[in-house]
Parts: sequence; C-alpha cells; structure tokens
Amino acid sequence: MGVSGLCVDGNPAGFLESKSTSCTRVFTNLSRSCVSDPALNAASYYRDFAVLKVPINDTIAESMKVRISPIGPPGAPYMKDNLCNNAVSEVIYEIEFNGTRGIQSVSVQFKVTSISGSSGSSLQQRFTLHFWTRMLSHTLPRSGNPGYMTGAPLLIANDSAVQHMSILQSEGDGSCSQFLRHTVRFGSNVRTGCKLRLTQMEESNCSYIQLKLYKAFQGMNQAEDLAIIGSAHSTQEEEWVTILIQNCSVQTKNCSSCCMIPVTLDIQILWTKMGLLSNPQAHILGVRYFYQCQPLKSLSTSLVPLTTVVTFTDMTEWPEPPRGMPKLHWKLPFDFFFPFKMVLNIEKNYRDDLTAYFVLILILSSILCF
Repeated sequence: MGVSGLCVDGNPAGFLESKSTSCTRVFTNLSRSCVSDPALNAASYYRDFAVLKVPINDTIAESMKVRISPIGPPGAPYMKDNLCNNAVSEVIYEIEFNGTRGIQSVSVQFKVTSISGSSGSSLQQRFTLHFWTRMLSHTLPRSGNPGYMTGAPLLIANDSAVQHMSILQSEGDGSCSQFLRHTVRFGSNVRTGCKLRLTQMEESNCSYIQLKLYKAFQGMNQAEDLAIIGSAHSTQEEEWVTILIQNCSVQTKNCSSCCMIPVTLDIQILWTKMGLLSNPQAHILGVRYFYQCQPLKSLSTSLVPLTTVVTFTDMTEWPEPPRGMPKLHWKLPFDFFFPFKMVLNIEKNYRDDLTAYFVLILILSSILCF
C-alpha cells in the first residue's frame, strides 16, 4: 500500500510475517491495462520465478529453489462487453517452512472479478501471506497418559506428522476462515457452520469445486489416522486407527449426470473406557468421516454453506460385579409385634403339652387297673 491507499509494487515480504494488506489500483485505459498490466494477470504471481529455501550468497543450485504451485489458476484477463474479466482481486500465498530445512513449499490461490470499462476504473486488491509449519509429534503435549482426558485435543497423523484434529471455523462475517480452525477436543460434541465463496469461473468446474470443498473441510493436510490413546507415538502403529472416509462418490449412483458436492462433514467417534474400574482410561475405538452431499444445481453456487458436526459416542460395557463381593444382612426385628407373638406361641405350646401328659396318665392308669 502506498500513498492514499494506492497499490505500490515491489514491497518485500517479510520472513515469518503472516499478514494481509489491501490497496486500490486506478486505470486510465482499462482496455489496454486489462491485457497488459501484470498486476491483473494471475500468472505473474507464480510464473517464471521461484523462492529460495534459505538465503544464500553463493551459486544458487536448482535444489535450493522452491517452485510456486498455483491452486486452480484462472485464465488470463480479457475484455468483453466493456468488462475486463478474470482480473485478480485477491492473492493468497501459503508458505510451509521447517526450522532446519528452510521453506518447503509455496502455493498460491486467487480470487478474480470483472471490472467495468468506464472512465476512471479502479480495483480493490488484497494480498495475503501466511506462513505455517508441520507440527511434529514431540512438540505436542500429551492428551492423556495413556487414555484421553476430557477436553484434551484429539491427535491425528498424516505422513508421520502428528497434529491436532481441527474443523472449519467462521469469520466475523460468517465466511469460512482460510487460516483459523477450531480444535476438536475429546468428549466435546460440536457443530460449526460457515459459507465458502466461489468465483464465476469455479462455478462451471465441478471437479474443481469438489476438490476445493474437500480441502476446506480437511484443512492443510488430510488426516489419515487417529490416535487411540492420548500418549500415542507416531512410530507405534498399534496406537493408531485408520479414519474411514465416505465421500460423495457413494451418493452419485442414482445421479450419474449430477455434480454432487460435499456440504456437511459428520465426524463420528466411538470410544470406550478400558482398564481398572478404579481408574478407567478412555480409548478410541473407531472414527468415520461421513460427507453429506447435495447436487450443485440445488444450491446458490456463489456462496456454499458448509457444516461440520463432531459426535462422541460412549460404547463402554461395564462388567458385572464379582460374586464374592460382601453383602449386607439386616437382623433387626422389623415386625413390631414379634415379641408378643413369641410369648403367645410359648403359652400355647405349654397348654398343649399339659393336655398330652394328662391323656397319657389316664391311659396308663386304665391299663394297670385291668
């Protein structure tokens, strides 16, 4: 940004300085600038130059160069019906770096627009530079030892790199954030929603829209495995479970000509408590990424609403208590009349005994007399 908010080319990008700037370009002759001004052409932001992994003063070897990978690059600008189409309105650089190996990869995304060819045409442009690094397993704190603790982040792995599971997060205006994501925490069911904007060129490319939406749901790196326990190590295969993914291809059987795009990601996590009854440990049993899809024609393609749902289900089956457990036996006389009944029973028995003795004496006496 230069004086009065006008765009000034040649400003250096600072290492590890993630920032966004915006400025305005004014065109006196849009018909000529549309096809000749490199600031409007997406190719000028990645073609014919590279980024060095580390700063060096000697001869630059080819292995030290990192080529910039464009994601869905638009075509060159062109004039039609007094409109300059495919003019770049936003440039987003994603730079991955490693503290010991320097810059590893650089990608760039674009947003384009159409400019009216009226006198004194102008264009608001935005430039974003975002640095990020892969989080190694030893840099992440444990989420439990061994079982997960409630509220601790879930651990996922991709290419031996351990990270925290994250889902889409919205900006203040409801749009999907490109950099900020919500961390999934064990035991916390969550639901998030945001809207992803598509350009006019993207709306006509079904496969590109699908790829873009899947990438938005997954984040920088697609998760492949989920840690069974909170202290899992990337080298221990038995401590990880493969994430089952059901994408839109399963739902296109009855609609061969439709463009099915994912609009909802349902993350279903099954877990259980294992170990001693006195100190059970939470273990993950399995996880599934279930994408719910809709035909592209039934949506407003300029803004696609995306929803992510995370559900934890407890599958614990508690065992029966051991048979040898002591049981309480109450011996208190709960019947208030119990003492009185006992006395009456004793007196009745006494009278019966006297009668029996008297009859016996009479029988013996009659026998002796005869």
